[in-house]
Amino acid sequence: MTNGSNPQDISANPLRQNETERVLARQVLVADSLDLDWESIHQQLLVANGNVAKVRQLLEAGNLALIKRFVGNQPVSQLVRERAHLVDTVIADTWQRVGGNFADRFILAAVGGYGRNELHLYSDVDLLLLVPSERKARAASDEIAAFLAFLWDVGMEVGHSTRTVRECSSESQNDISIATTLMESRLIAGPEKLFKSMQKAVAPPKVWNSRAFFAAKLKEQQARHHRYNDTAYNLEPNIKGSPGGLRDIQVIVWVAQRHFGTSKLEDLVAKQFLTPAQLVLMRQGREFLWRIRFALHAITGRREDRLLFDYQAKIASMFGYADTQENLAVEQFMQRYYRTVMDLSRLNEMLLQLFQEAILMNPNAMATAINDDFEVRNGFLQVRHENVFEQYPSALLELFLLLQQRPEINGVSAYTIALVRRHLNLIDDDFRRDPKNHQLFLAIIQAPEGVTHELRRMNLYGVLGRYIPAFGNIVGRMQYDLFHAYTVDEHTLFVVSNLRRLALSRFDHELPDCSEIMQRIENPVISYLGGLFHDIAKGRGGDHSELGAVDAETFCLEHGLSHYESRLVSWLVKSHLKLSITAQKKDISDSDVVSEFANYVGDQAHLDYLYLHTVSDVRATNPKLWNSWKAQLFQELYESTGRALQRGLTNPIDKDELLEEKQAVALKKLIAKGIEQHKVLAVWAELGEEYFLRFRPEEIISHTILLTSKQTLEKGYQIDIKNEKDVAGTSIFLYTDQQQFTFAITTAILAELGYNIVDARIIRLPNNYSISVYMLLDHGGNTIEPFRHKPLLRRLNTAIANNANVETPEVTRRVMRQARMFSIPTHVDFTNDRANNRTVMEIVTSDRPSLLSSIGKALQTHRALIQAAKIMTVGERAEDTFYIVSEAGLPLDEAACAALREGIIKALD
Repeated sequence: MTNGSNPQDISANPLRQNETERVLARQVLVADSLDLDWESIHQQLLVANGNVAKVRQLLEAGNLALIKRFVGNQPVSQLVRERAHLVDTVIADTWQRVGGNFADRFILAAVGGYGRNELHLYSDVDLLLLVPSERKARAASDEIAAFLAFLWDVGMEVGHSTRTVRECSSESQNDISIATTLMESRLIAGPEKLFKSMQKAVAPPKVWNSRAFFAAKLKEQQARHHRYNDTAYNLEPNIKGSPGGLRDIQVIVWVAQRHFGTSKLEDLVAKQFLTPAQLVLMRQGREFLWRIRFALHAITGRREDRLLFDYQAKIASMFGYADTQENLAVEQFMQRYYRTVMDLSRLNEMLLQLFQEAILMNPNAMATAINDDFEVRNGFLQVRHENVFEQYPSALLELFLLLQQRPEINGVSAYTIALVRRHLNLIDDDFRRDPKNHQLFLAIIQAPEGVTHELRRMNLYGVLGRYIPAFGNIVGRMQYDLFHAYTVDEHTLFVVSNLRRLALSRFDHELPDCSEIMQRIENPVISYLGGLFHDIAKGRGGDHSELGAVDAETFCLEHGLSHYESRLVSWLVKSHLKLSITAQKKDISDSDVVSEFANYVGDQAHLDYLYLHTVSDVRATNPKLWNSWKAQLFQELYESTGRALQRGLTNPIDKDELLEEKQAVALKKLIAKGIEQHKVLAVWAELGEEYFLRFRPEEIISHTILLTSKQTLEKGYQIDIKNEKDVAGTSIFLYTDQQQFTFAITTAILAELGYNIVDARIIRLPNNYSISVYMLLDHGGNTIEPFRHKPLLRRLNTAIANNANVETPEVTRRVMRQARMFSIPTHVDFTNDRANNRTVMEIVTSDRPSLLSSIGKALQTHRALIQAAKIMTVGERAEDTFYIVSEAGLPLDEAACAALREGIIKALD
């Protein structure tokens, strides 16, 4: 730990102590009877004599005692057993009191996690009432109802079933989950003979032999993993159900219990399914996840298995992590979590593979030799002898190349996976300098198929992080925000996967234009290496793009790429954010912006690589981040930059030439639509030069049709809503003489209705009217459904028609739960855009539904007019850029900027 403290020593950190006090403050009781003294507990139950309040108080006191022990670093494995024992004691006492004559004839059994003696503070208490016959169960229905009602009244979350032995057997045969639950049953009270007959009735071979049980559990796990997107790296993981979580460990125990008749992990060592070191790793992983789960229950005061943003920082503090200059405490804690579940995922895969070989496969199957070191048996790649990696370390890379070359192979045998893990230390500096290994790694990257699949496998087995140590540093590294949905290593491999899909023609339908570019560029490997290294320096401090560029160039030169190729990969890493930031934060309708960007990229090849990387990077950052508007925005900058490069960097397009070109195209099409030329020119005379520079010919045509309409002439303003085909968004067009008022009220209405403004262009015309065009998406990133257009149009018409007589509505939509966890101080910066005679105002603040309307009110108060706005939301962070002028149409002076900054900060913070 960089903070010099042991993160497991949760009593060492004063921040943790404060958090613990808050946790304990949630409990009902004060320190009165805190020790789990079982004799005392029995005595208190006798005194309580079925008094609900007293028994509830006893359970709460027990929970408080367990939390105190948790704070004192007592192992959670012991705490969950004590919690189960406490509940056993209350349940047995209650059953004896209310069960009457049936208490000694019925079986009361704990099942599920409770049956395993693994009961967290607020976990469900699952019970089986095993009855000799259905008739006797009916006779005891009042006693059973009273028993269960009491348990609920004292605060237990009880799940129960009442069955006969025959019902247990038949229902287990039909339902693997019931069979699994009963397999873990534990006797609490009642005749042991009846209990044992049930255990026998649900055991193999009568119910679910080990072969069928294994196949069902494997299918069940695959379905569960799919519910969590097949990744352990979700930002708010479920520590029980996510890949690598507690359920994955339990699957191993269940299969072992069914096949070997043991639920003890140490017995797998004796059977050579686990090494002693792997057993320690699994136990430590389970204890760590249990500590998190126990903390979640203590903090929330309820059953909670989701490691939400709300709790991550609190638990990091409880566990003794502290912020450093490079990484937040929560990021350190979550990296420990992700690395733990990655280890557990790896063990789960290896053990299930071993079980598959032992249970489903023919142990005497013939092996097919591939070379001197590897063979295929039962469809899995395995080493031919145990000394392969010691004698030939390069086989640690060759293994993955063989899997690419032979797609018919199903995977790697469990024994070979374990052998790879055991020999990772062979991947040292000498190994990394070996030209043979350079060739193997490049062959893997250059392979026609299986590149992403094998890079993921290399990461899972720990090979990738050993071969590229800088990559090892980002494994499991999270970024504590709402923008990045995955850990850095997971995101990186998603980027490479996206680039690979562009290179493979079978995925052309996904992004046809990008696929066409990728399939014609000279060397796709440059893209893959750029993707692999683009975030490799995150968490080191400093500019990760600059630091990563150095790593990338060094790696490429060492691996035999030319100086040009190495510099291109390095440039790609250094520049990987440039296109995205330019498209989203700058006015790309401005030819000067395009010219500046064209000068930066320099040539078409650099532009192609950067464009492909940007699209793949954004799509791999967050599933909610990519949308049709963003795709159009990036493509527009790519195409306009391509045209600028074709013209030549020393021959930028002239604004007068651009204006004439747009007007000629638009006029021709408008006349073809039947609009008289004199009407068009009369409207255009009032629009001014700035309008034609900011809008595309297709938009000019659409706007002109609206402005020449009879409706505009009669009302004196115009509003239109339509779903744009070319730019994949919903546009709102407003022509009004109330520019200041329009922005504030329009953004408020749109926010209240739940629409996202992704772009705004506002042009003040020479006739003192303004044209405002907003581009909208719904929360799914799609155009707004047509049936919603009319209600929106009515609200906007009402507001514009009444102009300043209508107050800007308050936005009452709430900030989403995750965003409330992040508070970003508002920063407002001003620069002068001398070329366009305006002020550029950049605002960074917390995103919220009312943000744009609040900014609009402040601009209205300070009499500043918007010419254009670029709306960029990065998770919980809004980074919006406004191009503004004074009422005189000039840039704001220093005093006006200072006053506006103060007004905006006051409004937002």
